Amino acid sequence: MIDKAETYIERETEKPAGSVLVVDDHRTARESMAETLKQAGHEVSCCSSAAEALNVLQREQFDCIVTDFKMPGMNGVDFIIQHERKQYGSQMVMVTAHATVSSAVKAMRHGAFDYIEKPFDAEQLETLVYRAIRHRQLVSEEASATGRSGRPQEAVMVGSSRPMELLRQRIAQIGPTPETVLITGESGTGKELVARSIHAASNRAAASLVSLNCPVLSAQLMESELFGHERGAFTGADGSRIGRFEMAHEGTILLDEVTEIDLPLQAKLLRVLQEKSFEKVGSSETVHVDVRVLATTNRDLETEVAEGRFREDLYYRLAVVPLSVPPLRDRRDDIPELTEHFFARCAQRLDREPCTLEPAAEQMLMEYNWPGNVRELENIVTRASVLNVDGQIKAGDLRRWLMSQAGDGGAATEVEVPVGLSLQEMERKLIEATLEQCGGHRAKTAQALGIGVRTLSGKLRQYGYAPRERSFSKAG
Repeated sequence: MIDKAETYIERETEKPAGSVLVVDDHRTARESMAETLKQAGHEVSCCSSAAEALNVLQREQFDCIVTDFKMPGMNGVDFIIQHERKQYGSQMVMVTAHATVSSAVKAMRHGAFDYIEKPFDAEQLETLVYRAIRHRQLVSEEASATGRSGRPQEAVMVGSSRPMELLRQRIAQIGPTPETVLITGESGTGKELVARSIHAASNRAAASLVSLNCPVLSAQLMESELFGHERGAFTGADGSRIGRFEMAHEGTILLDEVTEIDLPLQAKLLRVLQEKSFEKVGSSETVHVDVRVLATTNRDLETEVAEGRFREDLYYRLAVVPLSVPPLRDRRDDIPELTEHFFARCAQRLDREPCTLEPAAEQMLMEYNWPGNVRELENIVTRASVLNVDGQIKAGDLRRWLMSQAGDGGAATEVEVPVGLSLQEMERKLIEATLEQCGGHRAKTAQALGIGVRTLSGKLRQYGYAPRERSFSKAG
């Protein structure tokens, strides 16, 4: 799924309308919220109880559901739990009083998008519902681009090579322990998939795996995302916020690309790992959590430590159990199996028979160096499946899409720049061509262009690209 960080912290200029279900046993409150949301352009339906809402959800779908916590019979949290179990796919927003904020935390652990505290005004409700709907749209866009349903999936690691068998053995050993794990490997190798496999093999598998994509946030927003904040803690903090560590209580937190966390915040992260406690931004109250920490990075952390970009004490706290994910070039025997797997997934999405490779095309894939690893292979297979017309992929179909022809040392792709093109358009063409050459991998693209990943992500958002490193199709 797409990380919530960019959907409920960044202020969206676009305000999408959608279908909203308001669930509240108090008629005046229910009608007031419904009228507010209708005025904001949404299509709104109402229910007076959670039981009634569950019946409605069997025949209708909604982008967002706003539910009160305190209702007779089934309360808001139980309603959210039932919604999660039945996988209806709506974004859930819970209305709660200050005395029941702890229940809101429980609701968010069961998939609620956010909560809003009473009393609140119309603008606060409108903003939160807009963000929930926008988040659902982003999830749907990612699902369309990747073939995922947007629902939690069982971690599936494809490959029977010796390196993959060793990796599975390590996961089986590490999973049941409570230890912190540092997962290293090049971009595109499947580090997040390994993290999900570890969580699935752990004693915390029934609890949440809460992830945070570290490169997408500024230092201030990163601290708020990790630890939460109180109302008024900084400009724009209109209400209190629960951080990822608190959401992951009794479960697992995944810090994706942990090297992107700034040095001052690394000290606070170190304290959480040592003491299992922290303070929210703007609060002096200590919060205690029981969380297992998994972290990923595509950098050499020892080098980062030596050059002063990463704290040495934090490195040792994270690398209690180091786990390296092999690049695809070191597990070439898995390429036919991976290719078949991706062709089958594409065929299911496209509602057609799976494509096949002619021998020369298969040989080309086996000889290619795969700088973008498994993610690049999936990208190539998907593109070939979509554009193919006769069911068989030929070597010539693949050659123009690979970053370089197999074994040629990495020839660069030429970029056509018409005379008279503006500097802004020329910059866009260069960025998109480099992104294409790097198989859609933003870290490699940023490195090739000599800019930061955050700068690149900001540029791509301006161009309309989906805001996740794992999804490279244009949004909307």
